[in-house]
Amino acid sequence: MLALSGRRALVTGGGRGIGRAVALDLGRAGAAVAVAARTRAEVEKVAAEVEGGGGRAVALTIDVADPDSVRAAFAQAREVLGGIDILVSGAGVAPTAPLARTSDAVWRQVLETNLSGVFYGLREALPEMAARGWGRVVNLASTAGKRGYPYIGAYAASKHGVLGLTRCAALEVATTGVTVNAVCPGYVDTPMLEAGVARIVEKTGLTQEEARRRLADMSPQRRLYTAEEVSALVLFLCGEGAGGINGQALSIDGGTVV
Repeated sequence: MLALSGRRALVTGGGRGIGRAVALDLGRAGAAVAVAARTRAEVEKVAAEVEGGGGRAVALTIDVADPDSVRAAFAQAREVLGGIDILVSGAGVAPTAPLARTSDAVWRQVLETNLSGVFYGLREALPEMAARGWGRVVNLASTAGKRGYPYIGAYAASKHGVLGLTRCAALEVATTGVTVNAVCPGYVDTPMLEAGVARIVEKTGLTQEEARRRLADMSPQRRLYTAEEVSALVLFLCGEGAGGINGQALSIDGGTVV
């Protein structure tokens, strides 16, 4: 039997990058997967990939910054899958700007997407999981939730908030069979990173390869990380063997934050 056979998962930000890798790995492990993101074409493609690998999947559109959209997506996932045992909150945005040039609109967008989106998901998922006596929540945070970096004040603030929310939620459900954890990657080679590289190239005149090398060199291992590496940890946290891991913020960064 596959490790997550019979489990039902919802993955936000599932259309690309880490979220896509998580959705595919959950499907391979036997879970039925609701792949959710804002772009319909992307989630349909990932859901088809899950099903092409022998899994079961449904594609959902969601705007995690909108509580009504979150409620609707959870309701649809429950209707199609029969319930939600696993929630992976992976949707996020990462604009860059000095604090003094961060607009009100950008600040609100980042906090609503990265932090409120996690809160809305927890609020939907935890009562159902606790009532059932089993559940796994994994929030995708960042090393920026553990330390500061210049020019990403809004992003770092949101990810620090995600870690606080993760710890509080974990303690609230600690006796119910539900765990809530966060994963904190360093720089991961995803479309989000490519957007960041493009901004570095535009502002500094570095080549794309030089910009990528600058980011890779921020890790003691002098490399970027892969979505699949992050997904492997998420998958472990979703399994039976991780039942004693709760309220933790686990880094995949080669020792950047120690």
